[in-house]
Amino acid sequence: MSKHSTVIVSSFIWRFLERCGAQGVTFIVSIILTRLLDPSVYGTVALVTVFTTIMQVFVDSGMGNALIQKKDADDVDFSSVFWFNLLMCSFLYLIMFVLAPFIASFYKMPELTSVVRVLSLILIISGVKNVQQAYVSRNLLFKRFFFSTLGGTIGAAVVGIAMAYMGYGVWALVAQMLFNATVDTTILWITVKWRPQKCFSLNRLKVLFSFGWKLLISSLIDTVYRDLTQLIIGKKYSPSDLAQYNQGDKFPKLIVTNINTSIDSVLLPTMANAQDDPLVVKNMTRRAIKTSTFIMMPFMVGLAICAEPLVSLILTDKWLPCVPFLRIFCFTYAFYPIHTANLNAIKAMGRSDLFLKLEIIKKVVGLIAILSTMWISVMAMAYSLLVTSVLGQVINSWPNKKLMNYSYLEQIKDMLPQILLSIGMGGVVYCVHFWRLNNALTLLVQILVGAVIYISFSKIFHIDSFEYLIKIVSGLFHKNKKEA
Repeated sequence: MSKHSTVIVSSFIWRFLERCGAQGVTFIVSIILTRLLDPSVYGTVALVTVFTTIMQVFVDSGMGNALIQKKDADDVDFSSVFWFNLLMCSFLYLIMFVLAPFIASFYKMPELTSVVRVLSLILIISGVKNVQQAYVSRNLLFKRFFFSTLGGTIGAAVVGIAMAYMGYGVWALVAQMLFNATVDTTILWITVKWRPQKCFSLNRLKVLFSFGWKLLISSLIDTVYRDLTQLIIGKKYSPSDLAQYNQGDKFPKLIVTNINTSIDSVLLPTMANAQDDPLVVKNMTRRAIKTSTFIMMPFMVGLAICAEPLVSLILTDKWLPCVPFLRIFCFTYAFYPIHTANLNAIKAMGRSDLFLKLEIIKKVVGLIAILSTMWISVMAMAYSLLVTSVLGQVINSWPNKKLMNYSYLEQIKDMLPQILLSIGMGGVVYCVHFWRLNNALTLLVQILVGAVIYISFSKIFHIDSFEYLIKIVSGLFHKNKKEA
């Protein structure tokens, strides 16, 4: 394995460990809090985070990606973005502070005013952290993320659980989120040596913004679109309905976030370095799609099959209404590798204009689907997201047929072995259900049977991604053994 490949793989492993560690702790804490708190509490916080998430898009302004994509970015670029972000975040917090009573009035929930004002402090914290994150990603220093994220997550877990036990309700979740962001940012500033300089260049900012503004609009459209569903459910239905919908999203999102974020973080800076060679970018995109599908697909199929005993055992029966949503999101997220890899290739090659056009097309289609189904039921809205996600695959891959000669059909062909193997594994795992064991034993048998079948048949049929991963792990093992 070349030195460059080793750095890339090492970066991915650190990013993946960071995601797994953080999400693992978050998952355990969420189980405890879910048992302690009422679904309506989660629904209340979900309504507030809709607004803070939308504002969060402006924190980045596409500048983070612009710093990573720009080949010759220096301290002047980074410092200019830092001071701009800090000013922007302060302004955004002021907006949320003023809007808080109106948001509370709209949902007829007076308690939302103080919750919005306190939780929105995350915007200012994010502004301080944003450029540090871009610096870490650009230089593939993902080991720094491991310590900062894990430190914030573990500390926040203690705070959240303690406050929930003490009966603070919604404020337990608010404190948990704020504590996490604060500690994460503090550790990152301690471990990353870059500091903003006392300089600001409007011209540099304009150059970065010329690339970043298209990503900003794209991200804003995507965020508003995703959160629109929650806003509609919260207004037209109830906080409990929203909580069940979000809980169904949580399990598959936990897995996908770990894998997808790890690949996404490493893929963009790596592709950006090779942006002038379409063939190299194609090979990276192809490898990312095949490998991430090999990892993600069996998890999503297995989770959909095991959904009911899993929810009943871990979250208790009061959360069983989230099971249908969970299954829908599993199949929605299963194909995320094809979205991530294609969009990263487009960004890395400097085509943020195409990125924006694709987002507009996808969201127009998605908006029609949501507005058409919102009058039917929450379940109908969830199914509409599944349909638009499938259409989104075709739309995202379309430009790369021309940019790097990698068509959608060729991408599906690369994914097909992993898809068929996962479906076969899922069919066998489903049969365990007929043994009528208790929930704990059913889950244990299903997980063991699924893992044995998937790994065994990957080896028997010489699945390319399986052999690639074995080769990578073996190379790293031998390298560490020699160094020892």
